[in-house]
Amino acid sequence: MTKYHVTPTGHESPMGDEELIVSKTDAKGRITYANQVFVRVSQFSLRELIGAPHSIVRHPDMPRAVFKLLWDTIQAKQEIFAYVLNMTKKGDYYWVLAHVTPSFDPTGNIVAYHSSRRKPEAGQIGKIKPIYDLLLAEEAKFEDRKAGMESAFAKLVGMLGEMKMSYEEFVFTI
Repeated sequence: MTKYHVTPTGHESPMGDEELIVSKTDAKGRITYANQVFVRVSQFSLRELIGAPHSIVRHPDMPRAVFKLLWDTIQAKQEIFAYVLNMTKKGDYYWVLAHVTPSFDPTGNIVAYHSSRRKPEAGQIGKIKPIYDLLLAEEAKFEDRKAGMESAFAKLVGMLGEMKMSYEEFVFTI
């Protein structure tokens, strides 16, 4: 597997308002299926995506605390909706509203994950970005990345508690 070290360009990778990015992963998060929209928007070839960890499209400006929330939720056998900032192979960015669900075998064990993603409206990004910037700033206060992520996660949980809503409820208020 080739490791990609890319610098963000600040340019958006175009995605149509009516398009859906669809992908499937195994239980460890390695991509097993990617639709053509995902291939085009991510700027990776299908061959590069299949077998790669889904984090291949992780943007450095995406808070790790939100990924912790996402993984905690789906590993608890629940679905989640989350705003995610991704990065293409060339360093361009694209925002998505992701719906991630676990897939189960006949005995109820998680065997895979499925994600459908659409382009959020500019106003939605404008509301989530300041919160994500706050979480990133909290993560950056710590030399230990795990400690930073845990502190930002606690901050996120605290903000949601003050609003008396779950992350998913919060996502749908945006």
